[in-house]
Amino acid sequence: MDRLLSMEVFVAVVELGSLTAAAARHGMSPAMAAKHVKGLESRLGVRLLNRTTRRQSLTEAGQAYVLRCKAILTDIREAEQGAEAMRLTPSGQLRITSTVTFGSFALAPAIADYLAKYPEVSVELVLSDTVEDIVAARYDLAVRIGEPADSGLVARQIGRYQMIICASPAYLREHGTPRTPADLAQHQFLDFSYWNRRTGWQLASSDGSQTGYPAGRFVSNNGQALRQAALAGFGILLQPELLLADDLRAGKLVPVLQDYWPASRPISLLYPKDRQALPKLTTFVDFVVSRFAR
Repeated sequence: MDRLLSMEVFVAVVELGSLTAAAARHGMSPAMAAKHVKGLESRLGVRLLNRTTRRQSLTEAGQAYVLRCKAILTDIREAEQGAEAMRLTPSGQLRITSTVTFGSFALAPAIADYLAKYPEVSVELVLSDTVEDIVAARYDLAVRIGEPADSGLVARQIGRYQMIICASPAYLREHGTPRTPADLAQHQFLDFSYWNRRTGWQLASSDGSQTGYPAGRFVSNNGQALRQAALAGFGILLQPELLLADDLRAGKLVPVLQDYWPASRPISLLYPKDRQALPKLTTFVDFVVSRFAR
């Protein structure tokens, strides 16, 4: 027998003063209402109601138990109302992970605008170039660069990610400008830690294949650090256009080897499938998709 329903019937008996009235409230027969009360008494091992042919009254145990039942049923109603509100109105916290560069330069400003629009939502943004299991790490959503794996997650593409090769004018004056990838053998590389250490850069060749080049002497897991080294004139840099766009416009960095830049890759939002996804997630996805579609 449903224990919560039995508690509701018992509270109704006390509030309405009779089994018949309590049964009518819950759409059952008086005999079934009596069975619910007896079931509670059997489970608890105490009598809750003193019953006579004319009236009923609470026992001492019944007086204490009905108060706890009311409190429990109130908590359940409030929990259900809170869940219903979350289903209807964007609220609560979103945990999001993204690559460092895209998250810093593009996603963070979008999140700020989203939060201004939805004041009952909060966001924790974790930036890392290490790929984690979204579900195991309890993220609501991840931004990934490259073709998404068939992981059972929903993938929504929001743009393309272009890597570019460049160097400072001072470096090029001193060391010359490479015209083909083969020329890179005479140059310094600014290398990213997460690339394949055996092949280093992967550049497009004229026949559409990928060509690898050895790792450089300056290696970092942070694109900003490599950018600073390039601005200081140390070497040639391969990093996202997002990170370098301002420097290119200002002439602080100069693009080279444009014909050999790696092909652009998709930027995707990944999140678990959920037929009853909460509004905080659905509104965020729609907001970001719309934002970057422009």
